[in-house]
Amino acid sequence: MPLYEGLGSGGEKTAVVMDLGAAFTKCGFAGETGPRCVIPSEIKKPGMSKPVKVVQYNINTEELYSYLKEFIHMLYFRHLLVNPRDRRVVIVESVLSPSHFRETLTRVLFKYFEVPSVLFAPGHLMSLLTLGINSAMVLDCGYTESLVLPIYEGIPVLNCWGALPLGGKAIHKELEYQLLEQSTVDTGATKGQSLPSVMGSVPEDIVEDIKVRTCFVSDLQRGLKIQAAKFNMDGSAERPTPPPDVDYPLDGEKILHVSGAIRDSVVEILFEQDNEEKSVATLILDSLMECPIDTRKQLAENLVVIGGTAMLPGFLHRLMAEIRHLVEKPKYKEILGSKTFRVHTPPAKPNCVAWLGGAIFGALQDILGSRSVSKEYYNQTGRIPDWCCLNNPPLEMMFDVGKTPPPLMKRAFSTEK
Repeated sequence: MPLYEGLGSGGEKTAVVMDLGAAFTKCGFAGETGPRCVIPSEIKKPGMSKPVKVVQYNINTEELYSYLKEFIHMLYFRHLLVNPRDRRVVIVESVLSPSHFRETLTRVLFKYFEVPSVLFAPGHLMSLLTLGINSAMVLDCGYTESLVLPIYEGIPVLNCWGALPLGGKAIHKELEYQLLEQSTVDTGATKGQSLPSVMGSVPEDIVEDIKVRTCFVSDLQRGLKIQAAKFNMDGSAERPTPPPDVDYPLDGEKILHVSGAIRDSVVEILFEQDNEEKSVATLILDSLMECPIDTRKQLAENLVVIGGTAMLPGFLHRLMAEIRHLVEKPKYKEILGSKTFRVHTPPAKPNCVAWLGGAIFGALQDILGSRSVSKEYYNQTGRIPDWCCLNNPPLEMMFDVGKTPPPLMKRAFSTEK
């Protein structure tokens, strides 16, 4: 059972904290130091060969409702083993989560599972609770994208966010392509067979396992040489000496030979600048230039990097080296006065930092009760208020429905749908 069972106002049971990611879902109880389970965000449907992704934004609402209902049922009754009617829910979400996904998830929780209340909290803001700071530039390198959001004095600066489709999914695609192009397989007595002749495609779970076990991020100088050799058409640029090859067992008989050139080159896709000179490192600098000038120094000296992709060996060191290298270019040197960049080390693995922040916030029973949307309120209005910051409760809780809020409050909650 939860660590702090029975504590809080009136002996209220601890809240359930969920972080529904595109690849993995973290779920557990408020007040604990880590999630009870980290599982793939997918369900197995009869008649389908592959599991179905739960976090999808391009399917109709009813189909999404059925997926979420089955997935959350599994969370409650297979992993958490608690009654959903007894506990509040904290949902740690991305700023890019579409409204229809939030509304469908809310309908599942309130109508099907009859939870007492729900709080949607931005993952970037929750990560700061683990560090006890109010202002930071937060970069979330997840599965589908890398998303940066500056937070100043506890308020997300929503007009300065930036995102690129560079994350675990892009690395998996590049790794599978290079494996099919370059790798060989030993099958019993037959040696050196090409991988496409053995299997047409590599399952994503195997690609991810190969990435986690064998791939790493090179330092800046080595990475620049790898990129130069990759994009140099005449072949004059010399590639650095690759690391040792690795044998990866596909099953009892098939052995996949992963070359060293693949191990250190697939992650370079995160740092290669595209035609618009965009990469994961430029996301932070571009967002910083959009921020008010008097906030830039404080934000630059408080960088927080979260997300599963950030767990790759050497990622953080390479990211900071890229930032310090790019800031000397005229594009940034003339505008960014501060050249000092510092990164925080949160008290959790990068993939669980946002969840831990939600668990800390969910343990504050009195505050959680005032910030959450209750089941009674949802039944009356049929909608969930959008979030902006945790310094103020949602508009609909501060003012009577139908009344016009003050102009200043309208501007503060500019994300209101």
